[in-house]
Amino acid sequence: MAAKAEAIVTAGLRPELFAARGLVSLNSRVLVIALALLVVVGFAFRLTHLSSEGLSEDELNKLEAVNDYRQHGLTSANGEHPFLMKALQTVTVVFADKWNSISLGNSHPIASESALRFPSVLFGALTTIVIYLLTAELFGAEAGLIAAALWAFDPSAIGFNRIAKEDTFLTFFFLLANVFWLRGQRLAESNPDVKPTKYYWATAASFGAMMASKYLPQLITITIAYYGIFQPIPETRWRLGKKRMLTFFAVMAITFLLLNPTILLPGTWKQMGLFAGQKLIGHDGYEFMGQVYSHRLTDWFNGIPWYFYHLFAAVKLPLLTVVGFVIGLPLLFRRKLGDGRYFIMLWLFLWMMTFSFVGGKFTRYFTVALPAVLITAAIGIQFFSVWISRKLGSLLAASWPTSYLRLALILVFIVGSVQASASVAPHFRLFTNALGGGVAHEGYYFPHDEFYDGSVRDVMFEIAKRAKPNAQVASEVPNLAAFYAQKANRADLVCVSVSDPNALKQLKEGDFVVDARGRRYFSNETLLNALSNSASPTFQTMLGPAVSASVYELDKHTRELILETARRLPPLASNIQLSNGSHIISN
Repeated sequence: MAAKAEAIVTAGLRPELFAARGLVSLNSRVLVIALALLVVVGFAFRLTHLSSEGLSEDELNKLEAVNDYRQHGLTSANGEHPFLMKALQTVTVVFADKWNSISLGNSHPIASESALRFPSVLFGALTTIVIYLLTAELFGAEAGLIAAALWAFDPSAIGFNRIAKEDTFLTFFFLLANVFWLRGQRLAESNPDVKPTKYYWATAASFGAMMASKYLPQLITITIAYYGIFQPIPETRWRLGKKRMLTFFAVMAITFLLLNPTILLPGTWKQMGLFAGQKLIGHDGYEFMGQVYSHRLTDWFNGIPWYFYHLFAAVKLPLLTVVGFVIGLPLLFRRKLGDGRYFIMLWLFLWMMTFSFVGGKFTRYFTVALPAVLITAAIGIQFFSVWISRKLGSLLAASWPTSYLRLALILVFIVGSVQASASVAPHFRLFTNALGGGVAHEGYYFPHDEFYDGSVRDVMFEIAKRAKPNAQVASEVPNLAAFYAQKANRADLVCVSVSDPNALKQLKEGDFVVDARGRRYFSNETLLNALSNSASPTFQTMLGPAVSASVYELDKHTRELILETARRLPPLASNIQLSNGSHIISN
């Protein structure tokens, strides 16, 4: 029994995958070159045409926080979210402003959209490296390189990394923490003479940075659970003890405070309290597959369906990646894969248990689970390439060059991701694979997250050309519409909420109503359905091949229709955005 326990402890950290070892010859120089190439090309995908879409409502909140820091120093602006990402954004926005001021007349100014999103792009590209390191610790260098390539070129990963939200940073530091954690495990088990203490403190510091990126302490349970499953085995040498565990959390707390000093401001705690009490929710629903669902976290099964993220994985990943995942998932239950499989299983299970059953969901929350899915797909791809090459080798007998065949098969899967991303660039979030209906269904499943207000800038620039002085514009993002009206030198335009019946009753002929994809809610569904069924839009905007917004300039008929509908609508709920957008806070 003791021998079996020892085998369980020591297996799996550097396993051979079903007796398969390496591609042609993966020496360190080849690995470094290959990994560097993946980072550079992945970075190029993420950076190219970064300002092709306008800011979202969520991103505008970040820009306003950055401007508040610049004017007043550290404040509680956007305080329901941590400080680290906004600090990096402040650096890039200040740099962009200085570049543009000294390069007046330059044909290559840095757009505010690009400046705000650049930190996410950079950390998203660097995540390629930590995915490799993590996977290599668990399953070897070859699987690590495949997983890194899948991340570098995956359209969903690229799309998540091109928005100015916290999930990219959360994922990076979660992965980095576990790279150090697993390295410490390997050293503790393989070499009793070497103290892995420095890796424990590096793990703690990384978790502190993770918490300074997004308040999601649940992720630490994945790491602690993996550590815990080894502790009952008497032979294990991977033990921190009470004192080191206390020091671990102290290091994490100190790092968190250093990277998130705004947590010490009373205003931050007030914002966090309002957010936790669901009093800062901007809208009353979420559109999923053509139906509006309640979107409060505590709605549980009465909110967005539990299979939301399962469907996302099925229809938004490249088809060959889905195939790899389907092959790899059952392999996680085979002992030959080694103990690293337990980490991936816990990761997938605990993440799904945390996020699948709450009522409120966004696809960007999947960012931190996506590496686990891609690592599982990498295991499946590696296994499949071994199996096929062996079958062909035995059929052809003699010296069939199986290593080169395996390399070719693996490249087919990776090229599938490259082709998928290239086909939708620069609107990566729209990608839908053949299982989901392809191009015809882009924007159908998750319109809020797929369009993400990307056309509001174009809508407002076009309205600015057409609108009479002091015209009103009714949309679901009045603060964002006003921001781009200012950019279009039309500060006279009055931006109101299309969910506010009182504002709708004030609309006149010549005013505008914007029906943006992904912005249908219980509060506006009746009005927008009536408008689309009774009138043709004055103009439409496109995001790639998909219609992203329909805009109506009111005439006598449409104005009367809106007035009649507005009279039947209930008053705007107190926790829904005001017509001036004054308390919109991102989820």
